[in-house]
Amino acid sequence: MYYKLIRAMPEGNAVPGKLYRTSHYVNKRTGVLVERLHFICDTLENADYLVPALIYRVAVTQSPKFKRLLPVLQQVPERSGIRFHRGSQPEHSKGCILISASMEQTLTARWLREQSAHLETRLEICNHINYYQS
Repeated sequence: MYYKLIRAMPEGNAVPGKLYRTSHYVNKRTGVLVERLHFICDTLENADYLVPALIYRVAVTQSPKFKRLLPVLQQVPERSGIRFHRGSQPEHSKGCILISASMEQTLTARWLREQSAHLETRLEICNHINYYQS
């Protein structure tokens, strides 16, 4: 599976970005967030609480749990509060996408600037295709 971030620009151009799930373990999924072919950060997800493969808007709002501004996925089916936040173990998440503490601040600031400029950030989650199967 991979994620694709699409930022809607005023001219209609999109800034490409993807979060690829790169490794599948029993209790976790690791990934890499890439924007314009540049590495942004590593990611970690709890395998028991993966987000369904759909398109989501991303907003930056105050987290009631963490008491700070964090990016949140909007309209996740039957769930709420799915955020990008710091963490280093799959147990630190029940559905959120974990990133390093420094990248939490960087992504939050970047997406907050876009939100302030009335740009829409969307997150598309797509299923991974295994090209090695016959």
